[in-house]
Amino acid sequence: EAGMAAAPADAVTQMSSAYVSYTEALKKSGAWLAGDRLKPTQSATSVRVADGKTNVLDGPYADTKEQLGGFYMIEAEDVDAAIAWAARCPGASTGTVEVRPIWELTM
Repeated sequence: EAGMAAAPADAVTQMSSAYVSYTEALKKSGAWLAGDRLKPTQSATSVRVADGKTNVLDGPYADTKEQLGGFYMIEAEDVDAAIAWAARCPGASTGTVEVRPIWELTM
C-alpha cells in the first residue's frame, strides 16, 4: 500500500492499465470467474467469536509486511495453468501472487 501511495502518478496509471489488460485477457480466455481490488488495510474490520461473544476489531486480521490488495478467482485446467496466469498478473512483478485451489462446496 505504501509503495503505491508513494508511486508517481504515471507509474500508478501504468499499473492500473496493466491490470485492466490482464483482467480483459482473463475474461477473453474464459478463465475469469470473479475478482476485485480491495480497499486499504485501514478500512478492514476483523471479526472473531469466542464463547458466544462477537468481537469486532479495527484493522486486518494479521499484521504483516505484505497485504492482500485484491483477488482473482479463475477457472484453470490445473495448477500449472493457474501458475501461468499468476505469473502474468501485474502484481507478480511488484509483490507476490498466491495460487490456491478451492474446495468446492457440495450439497
